[in-house]
Amino acid sequence: MAISPPSDQDFYSTMRKLKWSSPEKAIARRCFDRALQRELDEAIQSAKEMAKKIRHASELWELEHHLTHLRKEIDNKYEYKYSTLVLVFADLVREGKLDAEDLRGLPQDKLRHIRQHAEAT
Repeated sequence: MAISPPSDQDFYSTMRKLKWSSPEKAIARRCFDRALQRELDEAIQSAKEMAKKIRHASELWELEHHLTHLRKEIDNKYEYKYSTLVLVFADLVREGKLDAEDLRGLPQDKLRHIRQHAEAT
């Protein structure tokens, strides 16, 4: 008889119950800030590249649309709440914004949850 994986409800309940020690919070903040800074650096670079190519007013509005889209995407992705932080990290790992080296120092139970969610989605 096959064993079914835990439900999403069980997973989210587990994430909300995770406790973060002070050292873990410091590591998590460092990881979060590093990934956010990388994403912002990419946004700045893409905006500069687009701005260099502007020759017509319509291209100016394309840049504005691009920046608005990036801001909304980044705002939605980067939410620093301990109840969802493992999920944020899992998404960032899946997207290549964080790797094992970035997450070094987090305890194995949290790393396991990050890996599981990154691989599951």
